[in-house]
Amino acid sequence: MRILGIDPGFAITGYSVIDYIGNKFKLITSGAITTEAGLAFPTRLTIIYDELGEIIHKYNPEVIAVEELFFNQNIKTAINVAQARGIVLVVGCKNSIPTYEYTPLQIKQAVVGYGRAEKKQVQQMVKAILNVKEVPKLDDITDSMAAAICHAHSSKFSEEFRVR
Repeated sequence: MRILGIDPGFAITGYSVIDYIGNKFKLITSGAITTEAGLAFPTRLTIIYDELGEIIHKYNPEVIAVEELFFNQNIKTAINVAQARGIVLVVGCKNSIPTYEYTPLQIKQAVVGYGRAEKKQVQQMVKAILNVKEVPKLDDITDSMAAAICHAHSSKFSEEFRVR
């Protein structure tokens, strides 16, 4: 199964494409879609939409795993991130790719085995599971990898997480 993991954001959207075959993981690609702060917000969302579309067309994922919004204290930031998440859901729908949502707690549980794991623990487990030399510099990329791993570990039971 080829999984596109996404950690949505309007400044940085982390993405990774992993293959999960026979309980083995292989990282195909990962990176970040970035948008400049000075751009109009609709332009930023359009950049995210277009670049995710290019990634989908290049790597042909079978499913998308996206991290659900973690609400923080800044309501404006949360609303903007929610809108970026909406773009992810639209991209999945427009490309007929089943899209699944996982909470940060579910992702940590699937990757580390403990839902309240620290960021460093998640990073080290992602590194080990995907057999990569280094943890990505951006947390957003690591989080996208973790979302994809979570889906692979949850895929037998994931219909309850599917966006309809």
